[in-house]
Amino acid sequence: MAQFVTDERGGVTVLLDGHPQSYVDPDDPGFLAFEYQQQLGIVVDTQPDGPLRVTHVGGAGLTLPRYVQHTRPGSPQIVLEPDAALTEQVRAHIPLPRGHRIRVRPTSGEAGIADLKPDSADLIVVDAFADGRVPAGLTTTAFFATAADKAPILAMNLADEPDWRYLSRVLAGAATVFEQLSILSTKDTLKRRRYGNVVLIAGAANLHELQRRSASAPVPTGVLGPAQVAKLAASARPFTDTDVQRSPQPPDPGQWRVR
Repeated sequence: MAQFVTDERGGVTVLLDGHPQSYVDPDDPGFLAFEYQQQLGIVVDTQPDGPLRVTHVGGAGLTLPRYVQHTRPGSPQIVLEPDAALTEQVRAHIPLPRGHRIRVRPTSGEAGIADLKPDSADLIVVDAFADGRVPAGLTTTAFFATAADKAPILAMNLADEPDWRYLSRVLAGAATVFEQLSILSTKDTLKRRRYGNVVLIAGAANLHELQRRSASAPVPTGVLGPAQVAKLAASARPFTDTDVQRSPQPPDPGQWRVR
């Protein structure tokens, strides 16, 4: 069940299953409150200038589609969100801006990505959680192969414990298809001090721009480049359709905070 909590600045936090899933400031779509949203925004900002064809797996409050529309007006976007009731609630509580080109399809990420035409997107963003965990079907070698056929770059919000056993297996799967992998996260998460979100960039990312923009992020953010990530990927076996799992259980929702 979705909950909508409005703060003193007029921003709205969307909670699913008790976990903060999205934060939207209707008056300032360029404001990204959560750390991982800021990192996904950095990936968007490092893409070539002009409108972007973006497909999003996971909708919730439609925070990043709003950000893309705000920073790159006219961008045609598809959002794959199987929870049609949630989408209706979001539209009612936090209406989309006028003139947007955001289309929401009530389908799963796996089915929705498979239905896209080859090379139909410039960027695929995967930010999908159920019960606070990344669905298993979105991290298999088959999913990455399908996604790579649709877009040259994929950005994925992941979460793991400090041992990074789960993350390493996801990286191993992405490495079977994409030649270059990088990751963005807060510096304390990169130092493996706590459970945290990590954004994977699969594809030929502009490493210099990622580093430059990360250095000025609101929360101290770091980048692990292709050489470092390749070592992590090589240390694990990828997830397959017959050997798959969700991301680890997140900490108590009360420990999460909006920045």
